[in-house]
Amino acid sequence: MSNRERHTGPVTLRGTSVRTGTADQALLDTVNRPDWKTRDAWRTLRILSEFVEGFEELSDLPPAVSVFGSARSAEDSFECALAEQLGEQLARAGYAIITGGGPGVMAAANRGATLAGGLSVGLGIELPFEQGLNEWVSVGIDFRYFFVRKTMFLKYAQGFVVLPGGFGTMDELFEALTLVQTRKVTQFPVVLMGTAYWGGLFEWMRTTMLAEGKVTKDDLDLIMLTDDVAEAVAHIVDTSEPTP
Repeated sequence: MSNRERHTGPVTLRGTSVRTGTADQALLDTVNRPDWKTRDAWRTLRILSEFVEGFEELSDLPPAVSVFGSARSAEDSFECALAEQLGEQLARAGYAIITGGGPGVMAAANRGATLAGGLSVGLGIELPFEQGLNEWVSVGIDFRYFFVRKTMFLKYAQGFVVLPGGFGTMDELFEALTLVQTRKVTQFPVVLMGTAYWGGLFEWMRTTMLAEGKVTKDDLDLIMLTDDVAEAVAHIVDTSEPTP
């Protein structure tokens, strides 16, 4: 029997029962799924259940900070060291930590928070390559749908800290900036940690996007770029004071 395992919402599939697709793929694919017109309306109930579960489980969280970064980062990498220090200092400042619950940077931030006695939250997602929640998560929820999970990252966070990562990390960064810029959410701090990694992107935004009038100086002022954990935590505390 195969030792493959897949978590899809509350369901665990093993061996030959493991499917190659995901719930997001099934929802969004209208080319290879001739039944989408009749079945997608019923999927709204499953989507609703994920929102209900997330709201119910996370509604009593203390003030929290969402931390993003690569699942592929090695444990001894610069960004994982930063993430663990960040998790620890944010926990000591009274914040819960919310990550995607995976390995790499996410596990490091969860570990720092847990070892400091803080609340460590992991919001997992169904992927074609199974990751599972890391061992440092104390409150974990597995989601089928990316858009439900992303809502939870935003709804329960008083700030975002973004460490080096790939497309998923970039997606979360620019969605947060867009929502703050357009005032769809209350303004909250967005911190980029890793000046060597993010410096080129930030400089491009300044010399190209700002220079061509695609963004304003106030838009760029939404972002703090730093390698200093204490500076990042102080910035978050100053702009979103947690209750004791």
